[in-house]
Amino acid sequence: MTVSENNSNLNIRIAEKEDVPLILEFIKGIAEFEKLSHLVEATEETLMESMFGERPYAEVFFAELDGVPAGFTVFFHNFSTFVGKQGLYIEDIYVKPEFRGKGLGKAMFLNCIKLAKERNCGRVEWVVLDWNPAREFYEYFGAGPVEGWHIYRMGEDKFTSALEK
Repeated sequence: MTVSENNSNLNIRIAEKEDVPLILEFIKGIAEFEKLSHLVEATEETLMESMFGERPYAEVFFAELDGVPAGFTVFFHNFSTFVGKQGLYIEDIYVKPEFRGKGLGKAMFLNCIKLAKERNCGRVEWVVLDWNPAREFYEYFGAGPVEGWHIYRMGEDKFTSALEK
């Protein structure tokens, strides 16, 4: 699926298998931006399996400006028992520094909202680091933090010890 935005120089397209090296490049870019490069374990092999294998777990689209990959979004579906239907979870939206301020982040975010509406999702969710100025951007569109909820995370390094308890 290719979506052309109002700006004829901006194109949003779904990633294909051949894009796996580019996906990894963008993952490393966002990790550097978030000062979390030391946490990147993804490889081209793990991304190929997770995104294009027998059971894909995530989807990616790119924002291209004048044919140059300038930003990417990684998302997947989750499920809300309270809403009773699937949701869309945005894992990452990232625009390379040299392309910021040109509307690419907005175009990618609104593309997620459009996909959620087309796919009959009950909600769209994502996480924003507390220092990230993108929080104001999201609040402009009507999103806000979920009060009273905290995100917990367990890495695979804790799976075995948890199962032994």
